[in-house]
Amino acid sequence: MIKIHCFVFNPFEENTYLPVDQATNDAAVVDPGMFTQDDIRIFDDFIKEHGINLRQVINTHMHVDHCFGDNYVRDKYGVKVAANLGDDYYAASLEAQARRFGMQRTMRPVEIDAPLEDGDTIMVGQTPLTVIHVPGHSQGGIALYDKEGKWVISGDSLFRGSIGRTDFQGGNHSQLVSSVRNKLLSLPGDTLVLPGHGPTTTIDYEKAHNPYI
Repeated sequence: MIKIHCFVFNPFEENTYLPVDQATNDAAVVDPGMFTQDDIRIFDDFIKEHGINLRQVINTHMHVDHCFGDNYVRDKYGVKVAANLGDDYYAASLEAQARRFGMQRTMRPVEIDAPLEDGDTIMVGQTPLTVIHVPGHSQGGIALYDKEGKWVISGDSLFRGSIGRTDFQGGNHSQLVSSVRNKLLSLPGDTLVLPGHGPTTTIDYEKAHNPYI
């Protein structure tokens, strides 16, 4: 069974998730957004203090606020980055993305080592996570679903009462609405939704209250 830890990092208040398999203490970090040295210290101290075996980076998409810490984690922990190749353009242009938000920050491109596609299974310890392709916020957007644990990490596709913005390159509003309706709202109603920003929600709550879908 997975236990999920959440850290809120960087000026965009991005949710970085650390799902840890309780049987093995193996973990993946989803959307590492560490921006400052304090962010890095908080993350590293948590890994060390809990004896976590960090095995992989997984990105729900490659917008810069979800990737600030990708190369740091890869370099320090010797792990690979998994994401959908539909976001290759973003992975290669992190520094340019940062500049669009007024950030003068040197950033290396991120190489996607392990391409993920719809229906793939990622093992976190003994726990399988299903990859759900949810294009629209970006073309490579994915969600990660734990059927047994009844939760889904939705990235920036679905928020509490909202959906992701679609005015960046590769964004498509009607595609995102369709993706969310067909790929995420089809999950069981009691599924906990863990978004890329903001508070958690459930599939049932979004079906009843989300004005965008």
